[in-house]
Amino acid sequence: MLTLKKEDIVLNQRFSTKKAAIEAAGKQLSQQGYVAVEYIEKMLERDNLTTTYIGNMVAIPHGTDDSKHLIDRSGIVILQVPEGVDFDGNEVKLIIGIAGVGDEHLELLSNIALVCSEIANVEQLLNAESEAKVIELFKGEVSV
Repeated sequence: MLTLKKEDIVLNQRFSTKKAAIEAAGKQLSQQGYVAVEYIEKMLERDNLTTTYIGNMVAIPHGTDDSKHLIDRSGIVILQVPEGVDFDGNEVKLIIGIAGVGDEHLELLSNIALVCSEIANVEQLLNAESEAKVIELFKGEVSV
């Protein structure tokens, strides 16, 4: 069972480029002990292959299939970007970096998609003024 912690969430971020946003998500994953720092490069590589934008102002950057060995344990990080950042012509205000051991990333993606498919949920996440509120909004949905 993966538990979203306060340290996994970073509120009120500002990025001038998609690359900077993905790097920040990767850095957060690394700082929380989920991945090796080399995973960040694989996240950028993955986004170059196919966009990690999923709609509703949400992007879910993650590594390539060959980056599994760089993941120490499954985890997600959430970066709130109120002013938005451009992801190939799409405005992204919520960046959810993920790392899943084995096939756990598929379940993480599915659970995140459930929460973020509702624009009302995304807006609540964007308006959340505390890490606790973000955790509350994901409660019961983000689990492995």
